[in-house]
This record gives sequence, C-alpha cells and structure tokens, in this order.
Amino acid sequence: MPIANQTDPRLKRLEQLARLMDSQFKIGKFRFGLDPLINLIPFLGDAIGFLISLFIVYTMYKHGASGKLVIKMILNVLVDALVGAIPVLGWAFDFYFKANEKNVLLLKEHYTENKHKGSGLDIILIIFVIFFILIAFFIYLIWLISSYILSLIL
Repeated sequence: MPIANQTDPRLKRLEQLARLMDSQFKIGKFRFGLDPLINLIPFLGDAIGFLISLFIVYTMYKHGASGKLVIKMILNVLVDALVGAIPVLGWAFDFYFKANEKNVLLLKEHYTENKHKGSGLDIILIIFVIFFILIAFFIYLIWLISSYILSLIL
C-alpha cells in the first residue's frame, strides 16, 4: 500500500530517520546528523550509513515508490557513499550532502505533485551512455600514454 499523504505514520517514521541521519543536531545555523559522525569511523561508518540509506530507499520502494523515483534515490545514496568514502573531502561532504532528506523530499513530490513517475529506463540509459563514454575516454587516454612511452623507448 503506497504512502498516501503527509500525515501517514510510515512517512513520519522515514522523515524522523532521515532527519536523525542528516540534520538532527544544530550548532549555530549549521545542521548535521549522525551520518557524518559515524562516517568518521573508517570503513565501518561508511557501511553503516550506506545500509541505513538503502533501508530508507527500500522502505519507500516497498510502499509504492515508482521505479524512476527509486533510481533517483539510489543515485543520491551512491553519490553520498562514494564521495563520502574519500578521506577528509568525504567527511566535509557528508556534513552538506543530505541524501536521506533529499530522498524523503523526492517521495513527497512523488505523492503530492505526481512527479518522478515511470520506470526510470531513461535515467539508466543516460548512465550507461555516460559510463561507456568514460570507458572510451580512458581507453583512448591509455592508448595515448602507451604511444608516447613507446615513442620514447623506440
């Protein structure tokens, strides 16, 4: 059964978990949650934050989020996890990029404004095209470097 409205208790629980992870605490005007704090624990913190974010996405999917919405939410979680895993830069990034709250906002838009409908195949296609362009670029770059090194040797 989809989460139907803003007062649905399931949405409230997801909002509370997202807030706890992303913006529960405040120092001055700066808000942060548990996510950047647990990510200070090498490897384990990143894994815990990633799993909690995936749990939020899974719960949203289980309650009727569209395929397109789920893909957008997973992309938010992946950006948070991948950039957040970079030492120092990732720690700073975790204080500003609030993937869980972004995902709750996407869910609200989905149900209240009828946004993010569909299967999401267009997003997947764009990701694959970008991925193959990057692979082609790196192969070309390797070929250029190899050619240059061979020209120095021969």
